[in-house]
Amino acid sequence: MDEKIFELSFEIISFAGNAKSIAFDAISKAKAGEIEKARELLKESKEEVNKAHRCQTSLIQKEACGEKVEMSVVLIHAQDHLMNTMNFQMLAEEIIDLYERIDNK
Repeated sequence: MDEKIFELSFEIISFAGNAKSIAFDAISKAKAGEIEKARELLKESKEEVNKAHRCQTSLIQKEACGEKVEMSVVLIHAQDHLMNTMNFQMLAEEIIDLYERIDNK
């Protein structure tokens, strides 16, 4: 496997993992009634996902320029991890909204 692809794959995994962890913390803050802190954490989580996207984009650009991007279990895992994190962020945003709604009643 190309070393650069391997490195980018692990960067995607790392950034996505950080993002998911931060989003989970955001839910915990919302549950504790700290809605503003929860929204700040969710914003931070999205910034981490953007870093993962930049890695992903560099892989897409390589392929678009005609370079062969070798598929591997690590790259597939990285993509899966990123997509799951993005879904988790969307759910976290909904959960935070619900906690805010409950707190305002």
